Amino acid sequence: MNETRWLDEREMAAWEGFLQASNRVARHLEQQLRDEAGLSHPQYEILVRLEACPHGEIRMTELADLLITSKSGLTYQVGQLERRGLVRRRSCPTDVRGVLAVITDEGRRVLREAAPGHVAAVRASLIDLLEPEELEVLAGALGRVGRRLAIDRAPG
Repeated sequence: MNETRWLDEREMAAWEGFLQASNRVARHLEQQLRDEAGLSHPQYEILVRLEACPHGEIRMTELADLLITSKSGLTYQVGQLERRGLVRRRSCPTDVRGVLAVITDEGRRVLREAAPGHVAAVRASLIDLLEPEELEVLAGALGRVGRRLAIDRAPG
């Protein structure tokens, strides 16, 4: 039987700091986007990802993977964006079962208007609070965690 490796004081401080900071940043960004753009953070991220795709479109399954979300959660958010005319869905020409999410001209306009305020909020709630060397360490550490968890999640 394996014995539990409890967190020591330093590890607990890191864990609690991560939880507090990540939750506060997420809430701050969610509120900023709702107040200024009428979007949820997941909806904003969908628009960002679509805008970055060739022709502004991608298969829904690929988009779910990029956003690290469930297919049902993505379907709900895309439905909300579709009702506002910011995204549309269409059949995939190469796969009869596939569905593409496509950003509309209105979606591009809303994203262009939302982006400056969102970037300012990201800076105010995280980036500008850290020293350059802290940003480098944070990017490296969180990147490593993300890559490791992606490997653990990978099929096969």
